[in-house]
Amino acid sequence: MERSSGMQNNGGCFSRGCGWIKSLPERSKAKIVECARKIKKLGQDDPRRVNHSVKVGLAITLVSLFYYFEPLYDGFGDSAMWAVMTVVVVFEFSVGATLGRGLNRGLATFLAGALGFGAHRLATLSGEKGEPMLLGLFVFLLATTVTFVRFFPRMKARYDYGLLIFILTFCLISVSGYRDDEMLDMAHKRVSTILIGSLTAVFVCICICPVWAGDDLHNLAATNIEKLGIFLEHFGVEFFRKPGEGESINKASLQGYKSVLNSKNMEESLVNFARWEPGHGQFKFRHPWKHYLKFGSLTRQCAYRVEALNGYLNSDIKTPPEIQGMIQDSCTKMSSELGKALKELALAIKRMTPPSSASSHLVKSKNAAKNLKFLLYSDLCSGINLLEVVPAVTVTSLLFEVISCTEKIAEAIHELASLAQFENVEQEKPKLPEQGEMQQGANMDVHHHVVTIDQPPPGKPHNGSLSSSTTS
Repeated sequence: MERSSGMQNNGGCFSRGCGWIKSLPERSKAKIVECARKIKKLGQDDPRRVNHSVKVGLAITLVSLFYYFEPLYDGFGDSAMWAVMTVVVVFEFSVGATLGRGLNRGLATFLAGALGFGAHRLATLSGEKGEPMLLGLFVFLLATTVTFVRFFPRMKARYDYGLLIFILTFCLISVSGYRDDEMLDMAHKRVSTILIGSLTAVFVCICICPVWAGDDLHNLAATNIEKLGIFLEHFGVEFFRKPGEGESINKASLQGYKSVLNSKNMEESLVNFARWEPGHGQFKFRHPWKHYLKFGSLTRQCAYRVEALNGYLNSDIKTPPEIQGMIQDSCTKMSSELGKALKELALAIKRMTPPSSASSHLVKSKNAAKNLKFLLYSDLCSGINLLEVVPAVTVTSLLFEVISCTEKIAEAIHELASLAQFENVEQEKPKLPEQGEMQQGANMDVHHHVVTIDQPPPGKPHNGSLSSSTTS
């Protein structure tokens, strides 16, 4: 029995092994096809990645000529490898990132080389016994001081890489110079090759299909605001949609605002890179890049309110139909106009024009908020379960906050338009039925009209309250 069972096990393992070997070509082909599909998708999502890869290969090939050609190799020797290493660590995706790392590395190498040579010469004056002690003291003081400087937020944000290279280069030159009599020649070759590598990386990055961090930051700011506008424009319809009604929009498209919540780190990085870039395209020299952080923060504050609104789309607590009927028009109008205002603000950023066309939508949303505020201060909760009213009241309160956030965003974009000197572009003429209202919105100062519900209105409305409608 044991012998037969052992033979069966061996036979089963053998058959499974044969099946695995037979299926190996098919599985390998499937993995290759899947890998090729991922590579194609990665390139199609952002074709600049392909360009960047080719540019890095070109830059490394250019600096490697120092090894391939004998005259160049005789001039620099083994130090030519530092040019290749520099290109590898300096070349980044955007022009700003490459310029920042290149300038940090080049300047830090030059200063550290000069200081290292000076420290070595000064240490030699103390004699053979005092030289290592003095060199050790210099290394300790400089490494301690520069490392502490790296903790300053401003230095860490822009010059952290340069400070790190400064410590490394100073230690390499000053310490290795203790055993190398030709320290000046070594320092000269190392600094020269590093500068050559940095300049090669910067030249290739700028002159061949440049990727500007400033453009990415500008487009990111406009896209984030547009995503909020898309959600708010359709929120009112989705919130008051009755069960069984067909969907007018794909709900998955309303979730784009979620990326805005986690955009802080990307914005800070792009701002840091953009500040290194020279003037290009529509962006002049000393463009107010830091101002993008201001309305980027305001956009995220608005996104947090939108996240709270999204939680009520699928709430289990349903608002009574009579309450919905009273506030539906005002809430839908307010949400729709806020969405249009945010989309107009995003369009103004993309076109680099003052966001004057958004004022009319803000006026309409505030008028709807005013009507809704009167309803909220009426006898809305008379004879109604408060738990059933909470979603509707909370949603209206959040929409009031979104109005305030939108006005702050509009004000920040106005400041950016003034600082960056956006050109005034003639806006399209509105439709005739809305021409008077559009003119009124254009003449109003949007910055000083914030909707609040802290104080009750002068008197309760006589029409529209729940108590009057139910008693009649």
